[in-house]
Amino acid sequence: MCADQSPHELGRLVVVEGPDGSGKSTVARALTAHLIQAGYAAESLSFPGSEPGTLGAQIYEMHHQSRDVLPIHPVSLQVLHVAAHIDAIEGRILPKLRLGINVVLDRYWWSTWVYGIAAGADRASLRAMIELEKLHWRAVRPAVAFLVARRDGRQPLDPKIRRRLTTEYKRLGETERNAYPVRIVTNNKSLSECVNSMISHLRSTGWSIPAISTQPRKVSARQGQLQFLKAGYAEGPTVFSRLTPAKPTIVYDTYWRFAYERQNIFFARWQNKPWPWTEDMILRDYKFTNAYRASDRVSQYLMHDVIYKGDMSCDEVFFRTLLFKTFNRIETWELLRREFGELTYREFSLERYDHILAAAMNRGERIYSAAYIMPSGGRSAPTGHKHSMHLRLIEEMMKAHLPEKIASAPSMGKAFELLRSFPTIGDFLAYQYVTDLNYAPHPIFSEMEFVVPGPGALSGIHKCFSDLGGLTEAEMIRVVADRQALEFDRLGLKFKDLWGRPLQLIDCQNLFCEVDKYSRIKHPEFNGTSKRQRIKQRFRPNSTKLPLWYSPKWGLNELISAEH
Repeated sequence: MCADQSPHELGRLVVVEGPDGSGKSTVARALTAHLIQAGYAAESLSFPGSEPGTLGAQIYEMHHQSRDVLPIHPVSLQVLHVAAHIDAIEGRILPKLRLGINVVLDRYWWSTWVYGIAAGADRASLRAMIELEKLHWRAVRPAVAFLVARRDGRQPLDPKIRRRLTTEYKRLGETERNAYPVRIVTNNKSLSECVNSMISHLRSTGWSIPAISTQPRKVSARQGQLQFLKAGYAEGPTVFSRLTPAKPTIVYDTYWRFAYERQNIFFARWQNKPWPWTEDMILRDYKFTNAYRASDRVSQYLMHDVIYKGDMSCDEVFFRTLLFKTFNRIETWELLRREFGELTYREFSLERYDHILAAAMNRGERIYSAAYIMPSGGRSAPTGHKHSMHLRLIEEMMKAHLPEKIASAPSMGKAFELLRSFPTIGDFLAYQYVTDLNYAPHPIFSEMEFVVPGPGALSGIHKCFSDLGGLTEAEMIRVVADRQALEFDRLGLKFKDLWGRPLQLIDCQNLFCEVDKYSRIKHPEFNGTSKRQRIKQRFRPNSTKLPLWYSPKWGLNELISAEH
């Protein structure tokens, strides 16, 4: 909490509104991150809400993803959204404000009116439901409402709909400015300039917030190394908050540049541009995963050819996912498919699967991926072959009704604990499994909810920071994820995200692992915790192209089809 805010004072509500494609969500997160950096207790929330298990998440899924619901009447749809708003107001927003936490709210009741009008909903009905929502806000009014405008909205909205939404938002802003401050901010230049415009307005209402520097620092690699050796890398980004003065090294900037360039390579390959896709010789010569875990070849195959092909019952999806990820190798999955056809738990035979995999090993074939080492169970394992033990473990999970327990788990952390309770499943593997299972229709967890750093990520974190400032490694991953827009902007990097989806915690965790490898050549003077000095895997282009396809829960596949 900032010094100019009393411990007993209510937190303040800052609203960020605007049409789809205006960038309001990115702006809201960036503003929240800067408020925290300035010493304020602040949190970013959204309407209708997307936290797993909430009414908002259920309504979002029904609205955007469900194929089992007939078209919803515009008034009914807005009633559902208002119900989710009230649930968020009572359950999350008001309690945080009472604790003195400032809430930056992505959307307000304005969207109910604007999108309802655009869809042809009855105005009298919209007024009635908005009055109900206002009743639950009680005396709380926004300290300021920002209306984000962008001329080149990037979402695939029909131009007529976009114009209508923009017009309705402006009319509403003119009306509401009589009740509380309403400010229009343009988002056509850099993110820093947009957030600085918001900060200027907040200052006029009594907030003590420094502006964001819009000039990226330019330091050569040699200069940066000397500064690090002499003064603890004084040219790094500012401290994250007054409570956690983490000390970044030169590798921290490399982290963001690596993510930027690796994502550029991803899009160059997707657009069928000829090799080489980069001038970075390290990225040309060595193998690195994508900036987004879900874009990697194995994850793409898992989603498109394993999870969403076959019986979609809870048990069968779990069985296919764990069977595939145990070996994490496309060739092993296709070997089993050739032998047994559709792979189902109903017809699973441990002995038959064991026989086929043992025969493959006897032929000198690899059945496990080299991506990470699968535990064998050691001398206490009941069988002689590692794959036999893993098949038996999957069978034990199925008999323990683990699929339905995970599908109904209240959080990603709880699902992680359920997986972690089984023999040989450590923290790293449990986190990888719960992330893979979350690609399926159920469970519905946010990837921003929970993170567990693996060994490579731990090493990468300690290369990026000489001092974590009291944070744990998992907390540092969350801080980095929250700051991504600010850091790319600070370095002057126009990061192209995944069709509007920012880097998630799992992606930032993976990037720390990859930058640990990358820095073995780029920054050999940093040892991290792994002490490794070489990158083992050389890059070899794979001519087989997989369709780019993500979990339908994310709503990306339609955007990809529209762009391709």
